[in-house]
Formats: sequence, C-alpha cells, structure tokens
Amino acid sequence: MLPIKPLPPVNRVQLNKPKPEAPPRPPASEKKPAERKKPRQEALPAHWSTPAEAKPPAKLDPVQAEFRAAMSGVQPLPPPNLVVHGKRPPPPRPLQHLADEQAALHESLHGHIGLQDRLEGGDEPHYLRTGLAQNVLRDLRRGRWVIQDEIDLHGLNRDEARQLLAGFLAECLHHGKRCVRVVHGKGLGSPQKTSILRQLVRGWLAQRQEVLAYCQAKPPDGGEGALIVLLRNQK
Repeated sequence: MLPIKPLPPVNRVQLNKPKPEAPPRPPASEKKPAERKKPRQEALPAHWSTPAEAKPPAKLDPVQAEFRAAMSGVQPLPPPNLVVHGKRPPPPRPLQHLADEQAALHESLHGHIGLQDRLEGGDEPHYLRTGLAQNVLRDLRRGRWVIQDEIDLHGLNRDEARQLLAGFLAECLHHGKRCVRVVHGKGLGSPQKTSILRQLVRGWLAQRQEVLAYCQAKPPDGGEGALIVLLRNQK
C-alpha cells in the first residue's frame, strides 16, 4: 500500500454542519399535563380550615386526661332519654314524737300523780309521797343520800324506756339500794327542744309504789337531765 499523506491545511475542504431540525409541535389536544390549565377549586367550608391565629389546645389535667381516656368511645344520651326527677316528697311526719306528746298529755291529765309544784328555794321538779315529812325531800335535795346506782334512758322510745325503768327499780329494790339516779336527758336533740321522755319519767316514778321521793339532780350529777330517786326499804 502506498504511503498516504494528509493534505495541507490550505487544500482541505470546509464542509458546513447541517442545522438540527426543530421537533414538530404537538397538537393542542396532546399538550403535556403540566401545560394544561388546572381546574378551578371551589372554596372550602370555613370550619374546615384552621385559622392562623388559633391557639394550641391547653394541656389537660392528669385527672381529666384519665377521665377522657376512660370515657373514650362513650356517647352521651340524647336529650329525650335524660332522667327527669319528680317533685321532692314532703318531709316525714314525726309520728313517734306526736304519739309521745299525746301520751304525756293523757298521763298528766288522767294519771294518779301526786306532784308538788314548788320546792323551797326553787321550782325544780320533785315528788314526795303523801304522809312523809318534808325533811325527807330536803335531805334528798341536799345530797345527804349516797347515789348507789344509775340508769341512762337516752335514745329509747316510750315503751322501751318504761320497761327498762321498771326492771331497774325492781332490781335496785331487790338488792337493797335506796338512792339511784335516772338520766332522761334535756331534750336538746328533740323537736322544739322539748324532752317528752323527761315528762314521762316524772309521771312513771310518781306512780311506782317503791318510790318515796325524787328531785332534780345537781349540776355535777346531770342537772335538768337527771333525777335523784329515793326508794323504800325492802324490809
């Protein structure tokens, strides 16, 4: 093969490069998705959008958080199913108190009670059996008799108090006890601050054959809430 030598630069042929053809334009119906016009969006409801100035929800108390967690999934009852309470019932009538008042009135009017209405130096409740000297009651009031036993009738109704008092007096008489104390209360917890039991006890004691006298206790022994009772000798 014969040696080939390149042509000198002056003898080279200068060829012009062809220009690239422009790509054909697509029809209007085949435009790219990005070039299509976006459909017009309708305005959203006002309550869907969160205002920019809305404050973040406050932190719940631990107790409220536990309550909400426990009540999750629970739906409140509709208004028609709510419970409607009726009117308040009238206050109860104190039937036992009324019965005690009637009994006290009946016993004070029809009972055979020999009560005296006054004492020397005061108007305290007292009783002295007919035929006994006044010094018996005076000695009882002055504390010359030693109290040997006592009974407390607080919180009992009329029937319970009368039965318990009768048993107590019989037992004291059997054991030879002469001076006892009967506590009936002042009636501070009773309606109108009136002790019905105090009135009943006075009448019951005056009707007992074993009772010789009684008087109101001194303040250290109960005052208006108790009576000092003198019993007869068993022999």
